[in-house]
Amino acid sequence: MTRTRAPRLIRPVAAPASVPPPLRGVWAATDTRLDAPLLFPLPSGNGPEDVLVLPDGAVVSGGDDGRLWRWPAGAPPRTRPELLADTGGRPLGIELHPDGALIVCDAERGLLRVTPDGAVKELTGVAGGRPVNLCNNAAISRDGAVFFTDSSARFRLPAWKRDMLEYRPNGRLLCFAGGRTEVVVDRLYFPNGVALTPDESALLVAETSTHRLLRIPLSTAEPTVVADLPAYPDNVTALGDGTFWVGLPSPRLPVAERLLPHPRLRQAADLLPAALQPHPRRYGLAALVDADGTVRRTLHGPTGSYQMITSVRQHGDRLWLGSLVEPALAAVPA
Repeated sequence: MTRTRAPRLIRPVAAPASVPPPLRGVWAATDTRLDAPLLFPLPSGNGPEDVLVLPDGAVVSGGDDGRLWRWPAGAPPRTRPELLADTGGRPLGIELHPDGALIVCDAERGLLRVTPDGAVKELTGVAGGRPVNLCNNAAISRDGAVFFTDSSARFRLPAWKRDMLEYRPNGRLLCFAGGRTEVVVDRLYFPNGVALTPDESALLVAETSTHRLLRIPLSTAEPTVVADLPAYPDNVTALGDGTFWVGLPSPRLPVAERLLPHPRLRQAADLLPAALQPHPRRYGLAALVDADGTVRRTLHGPTGSYQMITSVRQHGDRLWLGSLVEPALAAVPA
């Protein structure tokens, strides 16, 4: 399936300027455990963007070379994992299907099914007559329906910053069920993490560009903003008790928000060498929220020793962390 070619120029539109709120109150850096993680290196590649804990306690993640790795339950830090499969693309979100297979959001290949023997099958790469251009994260209902995000119709994963500079609703929320792929919600701003509420009546979806959490009832598919965060949200993981861990790769960037009313300046910024463009702040951050968007707890890593945290998965007394750029998974006490 041919994906969308990257445009030469972004097409930014004017939006109101905003000011990132300070990290105070519940967002204050009082718990800095993210600066002292245990590390579980990938044997090859980088960027274990998501992490999944299987029922037996084994841990699965994938890197930018397409390989999926499995660490046995109770493995000590720096254990070498076993190779589970190679998607031939770029795995991002990983979830467990009720039938025991892994469902993998591959940024290059679309929605994939990976069986325990390592066989990889493409489930869908098209929705609403358009290619799935940047398959990102998923949530699976008890009856096997897969809700997943297609973050951008215009940009692929290596150009994610271009989508954020453009600041248009280029993304959508999709559902794969019964062999069909349907569009649930269109015109979202880089939709990323997605998780089901315990009663499966609604989804919590992260919009990275707008730093918002949306609640989307499945009965109406009408998004409601439940939180405007002081950081950019990525993957969202349900604990099953009505709370959710949110990976936050970076606090919001004041320079990016000052540029919002100025499309021409943002277009010029897109043409600058990468070293001169706005970059995510080197700061570890995660938050525990409820379905109403109330923040219950935040974890920090002010020195950025493990940076761009995209995923948080809780299992027992341990939190597993994924990153878009690090060469290893990380773990900290819950």
